[in-house]
Amino acid sequence: MIEKLGKNLTHLFLKYMPNAFVFAILLTFITALGAFLWLGTSPIKIIISWYDGFFDLLGFAMQMVLIIITGFSIALSPIIKRGIDSVARHINSPKQVYFLVVLIGLLLTLVSFGWIVITCVLARELALRVKKVNYPFLTACVYISGGGWVSGLSSSIPLLLNTENNFLIKSGVLAEVIPTSYTLGSILNITMLVTLLIVTPLILLFLRPRNADNKEITNLMIGKETSNTQTIKEEALSLRLPFKSYSDNLNNSVILQMIVVVMGFVYIFYHFMTKGFDLNLNIMIFIFLILGLLLHKTPMRYVISMKRASSNISGILFQYPFYAGIMGIMLYTGLGEKLGQVLASQASVSSYPFFAYLTGAIANFAIPSAGGEFAVVGPSIINAVKEIGVGLPAEEITAMIARASLSVAYGESSSNMLQPFFLLLVLPIMAKGIKIQARDIMGYLVLPFIILFIIQSVLVSFCPL
Repeated sequence: MIEKLGKNLTHLFLKYMPNAFVFAILLTFITALGAFLWLGTSPIKIIISWYDGFFDLLGFAMQMVLIIITGFSIALSPIIKRGIDSVARHINSPKQVYFLVVLIGLLLTLVSFGWIVITCVLARELALRVKKVNYPFLTACVYISGGGWVSGLSSSIPLLLNTENNFLIKSGVLAEVIPTSYTLGSILNITMLVTLLIVTPLILLFLRPRNADNKEITNLMIGKETSNTQTIKEEALSLRLPFKSYSDNLNNSVILQMIVVVMGFVYIFYHFMTKGFDLNLNIMIFIFLILGLLLHKTPMRYVISMKRASSNISGILFQYPFYAGIMGIMLYTGLGEKLGQVLASQASVSSYPFFAYLTGAIANFAIPSAGGEFAVVGPSIINAVKEIGVGLPAEEITAMIARASLSVAYGESSSNMLQPFFLLLVLPIMAKGIKIQARDIMGYLVLPFIILFIIQSVLVSFCPL
């Protein structure tokens, strides 16, 4: 029965879900219509807001591009290939592949969401080595595994709350920072983390397709091969001139590259010594870059690896600005703030965590960035919590704000399963040379979303902080 339901949902998405770019266009129209009908915003104001937001995610988009290609470059190195080969020797069934990919993906994204690219490479290579793996379902497993980040070291909302002079403090919404002991180190977050690590792989195992249905990676290849027949080292050697030259010596110089690597590691050491365990996207990209240089040894090999890694990133380059435009409509017309106010106004002292969770889940469709979303709905949620907690001790109100903020973060992460924004981070690797689109994957995410939505709703409402 469950398998049949899963097949029906998958067929439903195949039939009705458009390309991810068309999805972004339709979402733009829906958001604009909401601002026009609900707030009475003029069409020209909506269009101006759309344009004003259009380029707000350019920095974030470039970070995502660099996370993908620097991470993928590492994965293309000989040492990582040998490691994957070693793991693959002990994996011999689709069930083991699904379980391992989800578990490792959750653990990796606890460090940084950007590490999902490593999960992508592992999943793809296992699909090439293990027969009868349903590749669209495996891609869904990779995508779901990215949900671990919200409880991990790079969770943006808890880190924002603990940042000195953040926008909430400057605007008077908060009087002081909220330490991570109230958020990332709380009983609620640790319980959520452990629950995700245990329950998510089991859900995917329970819901897995029992056969590949002609959806193995080899069935979906666009060409006969999914990778270059030449290794990176062989391609680098083939580019040498037929006679000795200084240019070839420089292009293939290990010493030249290792000097840059040493400089990079000196800065990485300095960063963590002076700033603590500050694991933001920029330092993650830099670490990936330096590790790639180290593993590929010469400039020419690294250039070739980056060329191969960057051949499928067009989706991010042109679709992120459209999502930024949607965010602009939400932000600059006041639609996002209004949504936050309406949902927060329904909350009581017992129900505010659930409404915060619901707000995070709904707003994520139009603002698929935790930090950007919290900038829009966070003040309304926090002010509502302060009103509900009038008369309570300051420490208790701080705990309530922390719970509400975590709830928004969990909601934002969970509804990623119903919209393909961050799938754009997965598909450049999983879909390279493969005939697969977002609509082939999204149907597998509906039942996991429903199950995890119920579990997380219960935890945010009743688990001690």
